[in-house]
Amino acid sequence: MRAATFIAITLLISCRPHNAAVTDRTSDTLGFAEMTPRDSADTSLSKARVITGPTVVVFWLSGADTLSADDQAEALDELNYTTEGIAPTLQRHNITLVPTNSDTIYVALPNRQRRMILLTGVDYPFGYVLVEPGTAERILAGVYSDDELRDEVEAYFDLPPASDSTAKYPRIST
Repeated sequence: MRAATFIAITLLISCRPHNAAVTDRTSDTLGFAEMTPRDSADTSLSKARVITGPTVVVFWLSGADTLSADDQAEALDELNYTTEGIAPTLQRHNITLVPTNSDTIYVALPNRQRRMILLTGVDYPFGYVLVEPGTAERILAGVYSDDELRDEVEAYFDLPPASDSTAKYPRIST
């Protein structure tokens, strides 16, 4: 019996491709733009995120249940409004925007390993995580104004300031 079990396990392991990257096996492809409003029982947001490139993660954890219903509604409205305002800038610079209700985020590393980011214990159970694989993440807990979030994103991802007139269009002379 042990020999049969050993052979079965060996066969399963040998059938698995050895060059599959971490992101190929469990890559999370659900983005903010593809999200449709669903009820709170939707489990697609509860799945831990695997980050493979420059990403802004919008998180809303179960700890927000400790807030009053009015405070929850106000915070969620602010979070959604600010997120919708920053989305075009992120898209322009090829930065992914993903939502999550999970308290764990994984960052895929080049050596087929993952680095875990835990969101439990942050000041507020909602906010943003700015992630660039290979660098330290920046957790922005709570509600941020449009300007504050834009400044944080520009500084973290080293983007040209939105007020920079040379960043918009090149000047054409004839």
